[in-house]
Amino acid sequence: MATILLWLFPLLLIASVPVAYAMIGASGVALFLENKPLAVMAQRLYTPTQSFPMLAIPFFILAGSLMMQGKFGTYLVECAKLFVGRLKGGMCHVSVLGSVMFGGVSGSAVADASALGNALIPVQKKEGYAAGFAGAVNAASSTVSVLIPPSIPLILYGLASNTSIIDLFVAGIVPGLLLGFGMLFLVWVIAVKRGYKNSPAEGGLSHWKKQLVHALPAIFMPIFVIGTLRFGIATPTEISVLAVAYALIIGLFIYKDINLRGIIRAIIETGVMTGAVMAIIMASSIIQWILTIEQVPQNLAMWVTATIAEPWMVILAMNVIMLIVGTFLDLPAAVLLLTPLFSSIAASIGLDPVQLGLIMVVNLAIGLYTPPVGTTLYISSNIAKVSIGNVVKELVPFYLLALGVLALISYVPALIIY
Repeated sequence: MATILLWLFPLLLIASVPVAYAMIGASGVALFLENKPLAVMAQRLYTPTQSFPMLAIPFFILAGSLMMQGKFGTYLVECAKLFVGRLKGGMCHVSVLGSVMFGGVSGSAVADASALGNALIPVQKKEGYAAGFAGAVNAASSTVSVLIPPSIPLILYGLASNTSIIDLFVAGIVPGLLLGFGMLFLVWVIAVKRGYKNSPAEGGLSHWKKQLVHALPAIFMPIFVIGTLRFGIATPTEISVLAVAYALIIGLFIYKDINLRGIIRAIIETGVMTGAVMAIIMASSIIQWILTIEQVPQNLAMWVTATIAEPWMVILAMNVIMLIVGTFLDLPAAVLLLTPLFSSIAASIGLDPVQLGLIMVVNLAIGLYTPPVGTTLYISSNIAKVSIGNVVKELVPFYLLALGVLALISYVPALIIY
């Protein structure tokens, strides 16, 4: 069954079949050809939907959607401009710092790329930045969102590998900040070289105070999530519900910029996004079942450890595979497919599951702005109205930075394991 599955699934993807349908179709054919009862498919599709921790996904998505209905995004951008607008290339610095701050609100790179890209790229082009460079900064920096809590990919990995989501959230902070500050430095170097101007925030001390006060509720979100989880006050699912309540209170009673229409729009957006994620989760459950009964993860782990002598080479091989897969599959699907395979390999060489989770998410995040299926790459190039090739050329230093951070978290576990 596994052989049929592993051949048919890529063929369906090449034929442009949506990922979830490709998973279900390949699994169904494999079961049918091996004379297995197709009722197994219905059972496996249903099983993952009965997970209480999985409720955290739609509630975190809803919390982010509610915040974005009002002026949260505007306040975050203005706050970022206060701190980095005076640097050379100020508006691109705002894009990077905005992504770091935005990540704690949305937890989604796609939401980040769309919201910040639409707000900042047109302004950057007007101020004389190359369209390809503006698109590249947005495409790369938006992926910081998948590391800053609450991160949807880290939740998916935690559920798929039975790893503590709390530990994953805490571990994601340092890589996220390394990427963020590294991108700020890159933008500054390029801006100085090209002579891009700064964009200082207008107004005096009173303006600073006003913008900081407006931005604090949004900035406080990741602190709220990490703090309550770290001190055992609530579970991730309970925190996600509290995050929704928090977003409603801020929008309705403090900012007073969200109405019933905005709430309904946020619920609809959440339903669409949750449906897409759940379809992949349900479909991947069938594949995971087939791989498990065929003992593919165990056999793969035995083969790898017997073939590759050194643990550092095993980690390198996993990185290469994840980088390749990330360029063809969306992040949620790739996480759910690769986790059962690589968890066994990681266990065989003593690699901590939290470290594996961060390695996987950083690898697959690079795929989000790498052709041929780079989601944030396509979003950013469309907003910038420039060719994919132009943006990719500007992305080269960002690829090198991301690979450097990936190497650090792969071989220096002290950065993320506390």
